[in-house]
Formats: sequence, structure tokens, C-alpha cells
Amino acid sequence: MKQIAYCIVFIAFIAGCRPAKKVQRIQDAMNKKDTAQTVVVAPQKITIDSFSIVKSIIGNLEQHRIDFTTFSAKVKVDYQGKEGGEQNATAYIRVQKDSIIWISLTGALGIEGIRLEVFKDSFKLMNKLEKTYQERSVAYLQEITEVPFDFYSLQDLIIGNPVFIDSNVISYTARENELLVLMVGNVFKHMITLENKNFNVVHSKLDDIDPLRNRTCDITYDGYENTAGNYFSTKRRITVAEKSKLDIDLEFKGYTFNKPQDYPFNVPKNYKVK
Repeated sequence: MKQIAYCIVFIAFIAGCRPAKKVQRIQDAMNKKDTAQTVVVAPQKITIDSFSIVKSIIGNLEQHRIDFTTFSAKVKVDYQGKEGGEQNATAYIRVQKDSIIWISLTGALGIEGIRLEVFKDSFKLMNKLEKTYQERSVAYLQEITEVPFDFYSLQDLIIGNPVFIDSNVISYTARENELLVLMVGNVFKHMITLENKNFNVVHSKLDDIDPLRNRTCDITYDGYENTAGNYFSTKRRITVAEKSKLDIDLEFKGYTFNKPQDYPFNVPKNYKVK
């Protein structure tokens, strides 16, 4: 089923945007005094305490992260890849924070084709159309994709929290309604655009430092809704490119936080193990 191929490639690439060196947690970055190397503020030209401003930026990112225990959503997924032609699916997603990500993919006729469970160190995949089942380690994904796969990156991406935040802030530009921050990690340059008012992420642009890889990832966040004091992006546009290009549009048709839920994953006995 093409949907799962696109999803696995997309998830692997997104995880790969995180540098191979373990990225510091935001709170760690707040306490690190050599965070900023060079700071550029436009259009004002004044002497400033660059560390204090960078610390404030990272602190605001931490303060506005969505905290939760469980999350569930119905998501309309439209995508167009190398094979051409726009395709669509519906994804039902359930998350237990820092524990499990459960995804069910259905096609246009409402028939479930794929069920996926992702854990910190492994994933399980059930193809209901082909009647097959497989279980692999995250290390397996790292090997076949040549990128580090990370559970927390995927979790943040689903929830809409800022992803791939690095402590090495190179520059920032303050505008009337938004703040542009450039961070550089071991693998990617990350330009993140934030709303000044509530620090919502408007846009993320990641570019590969290695010109031989030339990977890019462009994420736009829109349709913010205030849910119990948290701002949640209901519309997201994701473009991933390296040797080929993949465009993904996500529209959250319904979502809930902190409600009891289960994660059913019963494999029929007649399924073939791959």
C-alpha cells in the first residue's frame, strides 16, 4: 500500500533532520551559556545582551509547548510524490505521551489498510490488505534510511510542538508580527518563524549542511485553535525533497487531549510474518 511507504519515508526523513549528535532538550539549552555565536537584530542596530535574548527565545519555546498525557485525532492526508498524481488517505492517530504512537490508515473507500505502532525502540506494522505483519527495531529504520529515527521527533511533529530545536542559535530577526530564528546543528540549518504574540510556529525550513545530500524539509503551520489554553495547528503543509520531492497536506478534522483511550493491535493467526 503506497500510503505506508510514503509515511515510513516521511517519518524517517523527519527524524533524520535531527543531528546525529543528540540534540539538547530545550531546558538544557536555556542553562547553556555559550548558546549564541552571532546574533543579528533587524532593523535596529543596538548593543544588546545576546545571551539573554537567546535564552528568552528558547524559554518562550519551552513555555508554549503543548503538554499532554494522551492525544487522538482524525487527519485528512493528501500527498503527491515521485510517482505522480495526488492521492489521499485518512489517518487515525492516538498517542500516549513518551510511550506509544498508534496509527491506522484507511483509503478512499474507508477500508483500513495499515495499522502501525511506534515505540521508543521499535515499531510494529500490520498490512491488512496483504495480510502480513512485521516487527522491526528503530535501529533497522536507521540502517535502511541512513538517518537517526527518533520517537520524540515524531511525537512533537504530530502534536505540533516545535521540532529540531538546537541550542546553537546563529542569528535572529525581529519583525513587527514575527520572529525569525536561525539554528545550526551538525546536519541541518533550521530557520524557524514564530509569531511574536504567542510564539506559535508559523514555518520551519531545514536545509542539509552537506551539499552532497541536499536534503530539505519545509513545514508550514496554519489553522491554529485555542484548546484549553494550548494553541494547536489544524492545518500543516510539509514538503520533503532530496533526490525526489514529496508534498504532504495534513488537515486535522477532529482531535482531543487527555481522554482515556486504548491502542488495539491484534494480529490474526493467518497473517504472514515478514
